Amino acid sequence: MIRPILTFPDPVLKQKALPVTIITDELRHLARDMAETMYDAPGVGLAAPQIGVLQRLIVIDVAAKGEPPHLITAINPTIIQTEGEVFEEEGCLSVPNFSANVKRHERVVVKGLSLDGQERVWQADGLLAIAFQHEIDHLEGTLFVDRLSPLKRELFLKKAKKWGAP
Repeated sequence: MIRPILTFPDPVLKQKALPVTIITDELRHLARDMAETMYDAPGVGLAAPQIGVLQRLIVIDVAAKGEPPHLITAINPTIIQTEGEVFEEEGCLSVPNFSANVKRHERVVVKGLSLDGQERVWQADGLLAIAFQHEIDHLEGTLFVDRLSPLKRELFLKKAKKWGAP
């Protein structure tokens, strides 16, 4: 089921998500809904808080158009190692019509659980590394615009007011 995606300045997006303590059929259903919502948007990642669920669950698929999907579902993901630095343009399904360059780690190692409860470790670089960092930020109540310089953030807020944000 496709779920509505919350957009800035919805206060839920600023809240910290709670750890998943038990993997239930309800959580698996939520993960399926999140993937369907992400693909429909279309986007490359989605965190549960973006659909109003304050649980530490993300879905990511950075497969290029024409490639088969490669869905990653991570429960309680944590970045355990970082390396390098990149400055790439990012957008967000919760911040429509705006993109900006954001400084991120070039490579990350992420630990979390799969939907079957197995511990997983993902080594990521490029777009996948950026997507992991972006979605894990959502679990902390951080939007990519929170990582912008004060000047760029002010520019974003002025544009957001034009769109009707308070």
